[in-house]
Amino acid sequence: MDTLESILAEHPFFNGLEARYQQLAVGCASNVRFEAGQYILRYGEEANNFYLIRHGKVALEVFAPNRGAVQIQTLEAGEILGWSWLIPPYRWRFDARAIELTRAIALDAKCLRAKCEEDHDLGYELLKRFAYIIGQRLEATRLQVMDIYGT
Repeated sequence: MDTLESILAEHPFFNGLEARYQQLAVGCASNVRFEAGQYILRYGEEANNFYLIRHGKVALEVFAPNRGAVQIQTLEAGEILGWSWLIPPYRWRFDARAIELTRAIALDAKCLRAKCEEDHDLGYELLKRFAYIIGQRLEATRLQVMDIYGT
């Protein structure tokens, strides 16, 4: 049976992170599940968690006038959902909806931010990893905008 410790250690996001930092993160972690069609997070709401997707698919969406929800990216097992918990004002910058049954590990943002304040090296390691994710999401959004307005 997998434990939270082994799941975090095997997840690509935590790959290469010192074991002591992984152990700190485990103290903020819990298992969650989302049914197909269920919103996991909504634009503008408080960003209280981020998620390590273990199984399933999640659509990242933005609202576009005259178009409604526009899917900008699909996340799958092995990916991270949510970076807004790390940067004030800690509000979601997009919607995320489970496309199919999705199982994930939720990491409590307040818990993890407190640990980062206590250990700035942990905070720096997480920030480097999230900077990469933020860059990916911005690129996906840029490509979506080009697709919408490029023709």
